[in-house]
Amino acid sequence: MTAAPIVDPKIEPDGLPTAPNRWSIRVRVPRAWRRPLGIAGVAIIAFWVLVALFAPLLAPFDPLAQDSPRFLPPSPEHWMGTDGVGRDVLSRVIYGAQISLPIAVVLVVLSVIVGGVIGAVAGYAGGVVDSILMRVVDLFFAFPSIILAMAIAAALGPSLTNAVVAIVVVSWPSYARVTRSLVLSLRSTNYIAASRLLGTSSARALVREVVPNVAGPVLVLATLELGAAVLLLSGLSYLGLGAVPPTPEWGAMVSDGARTFNNWWIAVFPGIAIFSIVLAFNFLGDALRDGLDPRSSKSLSDAEI
Repeated sequence: MTAAPIVDPKIEPDGLPTAPNRWSIRVRVPRAWRRPLGIAGVAIIAFWVLVALFAPLLAPFDPLAQDSPRFLPPSPEHWMGTDGVGRDVLSRVIYGAQISLPIAVVLVVLSVIVGGVIGAVAGYAGGVVDSILMRVVDLFFAFPSIILAMAIAAALGPSLTNAVVAIVVVSWPSYARVTRSLVLSLRSTNYIAASRLLGTSSARALVREVVPNVAGPVLVLATLELGAAVLLLSGLSYLGLGAVPPTPEWGAMVSDGARTFNNWWIAVFPGIAIFSIVLAFNFLGDALRDGLDPRSSKSLSDAEI
């Protein structure tokens, strides 16, 4: 019996050594971002983004058409039933993603810009400027956000644009306070002092040295606030201060279903949509916080070892 030849995996059959693969790329994802809740949040958000992008292809009916029987329960033809005027609930939920998600992103971006600029200026300038700006922030914090948003939206009139303005007005103080605290902790660091000694202006030092170091925590807060923005927008629409009929907005749909409580499907399915997207943004925000915070990342790594 002859022994089978031993084949070196690094040697080609013709006897020549294989060339090392110098172009292999390994992408290392932080452990915190590989947590099940973070992955679930990304998957749910990706699902709703795709629904919003391809709503005309996915919706089986026109969301504004009133050509179906009223108050049909879920069936093979109408998977989520119909509402009080014969509109398909599934189609309206699908088109509602085109309203809630983009508006929530716009709300958070505007709030980050306004609050971030005010907080950065207050923390870096200090003194009288800091005192004045922070007293303005405290003034907004003196009122519950939903009550203040309701008052502003009611004064401006019911519409999505006015609801956006109202929510931005009550949302920016949170970013201002967080940004100010981060800038205060960085203002006295050695590299900021060295930058100033080299002749860098205050505005340039703020933009080049401070902003990149506060972007991580602000990004985490913005991700968490995306869910709050969807919830607040839906709340204003539920109260009749946001989207006006017949706009297919999730909060307005829940309000329609609340008027006919026996027909549960009208409110339940848009409510599930609101719940899922808010939960997904919270999962993603927690994952980003653990991934961007070195202490949280280290504790997760130690726990898995």
